[in-house]
Amino acid sequence: MLIRRGTDADDAAIRVVHDAAFAKPDAPGAETVEAKLVGELRADGDLLPALSLVAEIDGRIAGHVCCSHARIGSTPGPVGLGPLGVLPELQSTGVGSALMHAVIAAADALDLPAIVLLGSPGYYSRFGFAPAAEFGITPSTPDWEPYFQVRPLTTYSKDLTGTFHYAPAFDRL
Repeated sequence: MLIRRGTDADDAAIRVVHDAAFAKPDAPGAETVEAKLVGELRADGDLLPALSLVAEIDGRIAGHVCCSHARIGSTPGPVGLGPLGVLPELQSTGVGSALMHAVIAAADALDLPAIVLLGSPGYYSRFGFAPAAEFGITPSTPDWEPYFQVRPLTTYSKDLTGTFHYAPAFDRL
């Protein structure tokens, strides 16, 4: 498996990954919110190319993770992670974990202070994510609180507190 930066040539395969990974049983083949989100983040210029990574196995895109611009209050700096998708037949094989380790390392190498996400605490805690409230960071939507998490990175500062805002494409979901 090769984890690498996604390219424009990967866009269609990335869409396939997210549509397959998040397909609804009652709407097979329909565009998923996650696939649409990646496209809108890209179109808005909020998708961070250095943090849009694909997992390639035998020349095929098997998974994708991305981060986008975000802010706490009016301060830019942390990034929002998501979506993370893996082809269904390759889930639970380490592809998602490899993508997570790679995107965390890449964000840290870019001197970003933190990664924020909405997701299962049981899954993401293994990558160093913890409840955002522990860091004084609150979601813009209070209902997110149980799933709202932060992964501090090397340049994280305890002064980074307040209400977190994803890129505008998230608000259009």
